[in-house]
Amino acid sequence: MAFVDEAKFFVKAGDGGNGCVSFRREKYVPKGGPSGGDGGNGGSVVLEASNKLQSLIDFRYRSHFKAERGGNGQSKDMHGRNGNDCYMQVPVGSVIKDSETREVLAELLAEGETYLAAKGGRGGLGNAHFSSGSNRTPRFASKGKEGEEHWLRIELKLIADVGLVGLPNAGKSTLLSRLSAANPKVASYPFTTLEPQLGVLQFKYEEPCIIADIPGLIEGAHEGAGLGHTFLRHIERTRILLQVIDVSVDDVQADFKVIENELQSYREDLLDRTRILVFNKTDIADPEKVNEAVAFFTERGFQVALISGLTGEGIQHLKESIEEKLEELRILDRKAVEEKQTEESEPGRDGE
Repeated sequence: MAFVDEAKFFVKAGDGGNGCVSFRREKYVPKGGPSGGDGGNGGSVVLEASNKLQSLIDFRYRSHFKAERGGNGQSKDMHGRNGNDCYMQVPVGSVIKDSETREVLAELLAEGETYLAAKGGRGGLGNAHFSSGSNRTPRFASKGKEGEEHWLRIELKLIADVGLVGLPNAGKSTLLSRLSAANPKVASYPFTTLEPQLGVLQFKYEEPCIIADIPGLIEGAHEGAGLGHTFLRHIERTRILLQVIDVSVDDVQADFKVIENELQSYREDLLDRTRILVFNKTDIADPEKVNEAVAFFTERGFQVALISGLTGEGIQHLKESIEEKLEELRILDRKAVEEKQTEESEPGRDGE
C-alpha cells in the first residue's frame, strides 16, 4: 500500500434547521399563542488523531466530508433534531493547514486529540421567540445559519524517536532492516526509498523506540530539489539523528557537508539535536581513510559509529549507543516534568 503524507480535502458542517411558524389551536384555549419550535443545530466536522492510521491513504478515495443538517422546528414547541457530527480519524502527527494561505491551524500530536474543522450552523428560532406586547401573533421565524465550509490541507509528519538521514544510496534502508524488523526496499541505485519507512527498535530493558528511514536528500533539498521537503518535513520531530555516511567514497567530509548544509538551511535548530555519525560500508572502505575520517570528526566533538550494514558489523554497538542516548533524553524529560510540577504547586509570591 502506498504511503501518502499530504492531501487536500473539503469539509462542510451541517446547516442549522429553520424555525417553525405555528400557533396553538386547542379547543379550550381561546387565545392560543405562537408555538413554533426552534430548528436543530447542524453537525460539526471534527478531526481526531488515531494511532491506528499510518498514512493519509484514505484521502485518495474520499476528499469531501459533510456533517448532518439540523432538523426543522415543528409545531407545539417541538425543536428540530440536532445534526450528527462527522468524525474523521487522521494519523497522529497530522498538521492541518488552510488550503489557500497555508496557515497552520492545528497539530494533532497525541492519540485522541481533536480539532474542530468546521462548526455546525445554529438552528433558527421559532415564532414563539418573537412574541411581544405589540405583536402577540408573530407570523415569522428565523432561518438556520449555514455551517462552515472550506478546503483544508493535511500533512503528516512522522513522530519517531530516531531518524536516519543521509545521501541517496548511503545504506539507510539496509541499516533500518538491521536495527528493526522492517523490510524496506534495498537496491544498488540512488533513491531506492521514495517514501518514509518505519521500524521498531527493541531494547532488552528499556522501552522500544521508533526509527524512521527518511528518503535520501541531495544538495538543494531545502528548496525542494530531489525529494525536497518530503524528506525534511518528517525529520522535524525526531529526537536523535543518525547521520549515515558512505565511508567508502572519496570525500567523506564533502558528503557530510551536504547533509549539514541542508539541515541548517531548512531549520537551524536541527543541528542542535542529538546526533551520531554512522560510517557505513566499512567492509569495502580503505581502513586508512576510515581512521582519518574518524579522527577528523571525533576531534570536532561528534560521536562516530563504524558499521557495515551488509555484514552486520558494529550494529550491536550502535544499538547500545542509541539506547544510552534515549535514556539520557528521557531522564531530562522526567526532570523537566518534575520541575514544572514543583513550580505549579508552589504558592505565589503574593501569598495566594
